Amino acid sequence: MLAMQHQLDRRGFLIAGGLTALASTRVLGANDTLRVGVIGAGGRMNDLLNAADKAGNFQIAAVSDVYAPRRDAIKQRSNGIATTHVDYRELLEQPLDVVVIASPDHWHVRMAVDAIAAGKDVYLEKPVTHTIEEGATLTHTVRSSKKILQCGMQQRSWSHFHDAVELIQGGSLGRVPQVRTYWWQNYLGWRNRKPVDVQELDWKRWLGGAPDQPFSEEKFYVWRWYWNFGGGAMTDLFTHWIDVAHWAMKSDQPTHAQILADKAIFTQWDCPDTIQAAVRYPGFDVVYEGMMASSIDDGGLEFRGTEATLKINRGGFAVYREGVSGRENPVVKADSFRDGTIDHMQNFFDCVKSRKEPNAPVETGVVAARAGQIVNLAYQRSGQITWPQKPS
Repeated sequence: MLAMQHQLDRRGFLIAGGLTALASTRVLGANDTLRVGVIGAGGRMNDLLNAADKAGNFQIAAVSDVYAPRRDAIKQRSNGIATTHVDYRELLEQPLDVVVIASPDHWHVRMAVDAIAAGKDVYLEKPVTHTIEEGATLTHTVRSSKKILQCGMQQRSWSHFHDAVELIQGGSLGRVPQVRTYWWQNYLGWRNRKPVDVQELDWKRWLGGAPDQPFSEEKFYVWRWYWNFGGGAMTDLFTHWIDVAHWAMKSDQPTHAQILADKAIFTQWDCPDTIQAAVRYPGFDVVYEGMMASSIDDGGLEFRGTEATLKINRGGFAVYREGVSGRENPVVKADSFRDGTIDHMQNFFDCVKSRKEPNAPVETGVVAARAGQIVNLAYQRSGQITWPQKPS
């Protein structure tokens, strides 16, 4: 059985309810500097802050991380202004406008719930949930508040993805019975990591609600590949692409999933590193393939239509018409020259000030994460599952 069934406990909600909603009523003008709190200061957070530097007027006012060198690096980045905290709940007591959360997955919902209770708007990295059950909790928390939550599904703000979705929804491809997705990465090439100074790390706090276990540098760095903390490729990588498929095809309710997967290279991981999977939706299938020791081709999607095929990745897209252009001559081509994370962060900052719905609202993040979680359940149950599950 998946060890992923970690859930928020009653104590978590009591903590959230006791937080002070500081700065929740500050009215922001278009030119006001946003006071940002950083929760989880690893590599992905640095990517988000680099995008934010190009997106809007903000100041890092506080940082929380259980590893001291990462806290110190963010404080330095803030020119010494940011307060530093081991416990993220202390950060939430600071006068902040927004928090950006890029912690391991098993912390996402708890931190977001607490942040909203404290009166903060939230940018929450994907996958927004660690378990299927957490989806209802996160959605209810956001929709019963007046807070903005932007899910880290940056394709939703990426201009060429918008253009591609318009073409697909406008019927340019004909009927689309199959969407192919893929993502290859090479973790063998990423093994040169800086040793962790365990004296500077609060490992127990890092574990949080996960089962108690000895410190592991492998788990600290590649936590996405252990059920206690992440969900492997299906919630790290597939989540992005299935979100694009949901968006383009106007359908996000799967009926069946199956998977053929192995731990072919990284036998120490919980999650499989080599995957072929398929998810069925009414009228179309989404297939995924990938492995984690080969990075040729990177990641992308192909929408296979009866009249044309659209191939898209983060670098651009091209449309190939059946019987006209051939495989080497697209009839439509668009390139991307700007990281969509910049526009996604800009959209978040704009919505914090305007109070409008962000490009990736909570529901989109929940169903994208759920699709990968359903495939992971199939992996644990002899390779296939119908959805919703029938009562036993």
